[in-house]
Formats: sequence, structure tokens, C-alpha cells
Amino acid sequence: MPHHASRRGAADMGTILMIVAFAVIGGFMFWLNGEAAEERALREVVEEEMPEEPVGSTVAEVMLGDIENGFNADDHVGETIRTPRMEVASLLGTQGFWLNTPSGPFLVSWSPELLAEGVTVSQGDQVVVTGEMRTVDLSAIEAWAAQGSISENDRIVAEFATHLVRAETVEVQGGDMGGGDMDGGN
Repeated sequence: MPHHASRRGAADMGTILMIVAFAVIGGFMFWLNGEAAEERALREVVEEEMPEEPVGSTVAEVMLGDIENGFNADDHVGETIRTPRMEVASLLGTQGFWLNTPSGPFLVSWSPELLAEGVTVSQGDQVVVTGEMRTVDLSAIEAWAAQGSISENDRIVAEFATHLVRAETVEVQGGDMGGGDMDGGN
């Protein structure tokens, strides 16, 4: 039988060190929570003090579909953009139209306000579009087809689009415009 007389009176330090370690970790977590609460409160105050930008002040001109020069629609989702003068490639029923871009057609959908005003364009019109860049929502395309804004063939083609611009304004520019009607009259 081994003899442990030399350890007699020595405290078992493992348990004490474990309790101290838990206390230190608990204190550190408490301190981190306090720092995070301060930062959250400070962030809320800063956000309240920041004035909102007026609508339209952040409109950037974007050349849709110019992939060779770095166009990526995902970079502009949620932003209000303005296109340079571009040609209307074809119509998407009464819901929108396609623009000719360097990489192929790009979808433009009328906003509800422009639809209500009866604004239209024609194939071949030269237009400048201002609106919000969005990802294509397939349920919206289905709704357009269900309400008769687009045909079944238009629905199939529109489903291939990944992004669209929801037009807030469409300006027909000079040159060979092909008879577009921006006032909504016939």
C-alpha cells in the first residue's frame, strides 16, 4: 500500500481552481453583456440623430446588362436606379416591357401608379427608366398572368428573368421613338 503521508494537510486545489475559473468566466460574460448593451444604446441614439435622405437623392445611373463593365444586378437590389437612354425591345403584355441591353433583354415592370395612369411605350421607343431594382418574384409573375396583364407565353419568358426594374418614371427620349404614348391617351 502506498504511503501518502507527505501530502497530509495539503488542500485539494483542483476544486478551488475550477470554482475560481467559473467565477472569472462569469464575470467576463457579465462585463461583455454590459459593453454590448452600451453599444446597442449608442447605436440607437446615432440612428435617431441621422437625418433621412430625401427621396430621389440616391438615384444612380446604371447601364443595365453591361456585364463586361462590371454590372451586377444583385449589387443594386433595393436601390432606385436610372438607366441611360435605352431601346424598348418588346412589350410584356400591359405589365411592362423589355429593354435592349448589351447582354440581352432586361425586364421593366410598371409601378401600380404608372399602370393606373395608363402609361405605355412601344417597341423601338428610346426610353430612360427610373425605378427600384428588384429580384424577380415568381408569385408576382403568376399574379400578372392570373389577372390577364401578361399572356401565358409572356409568363414563361418572364420566369427566366432574375431581376427587374419597377418603373416609377419612364421618359421617352428624342430620336426614332416608334410612337410611344407616355400620357396614357390613345
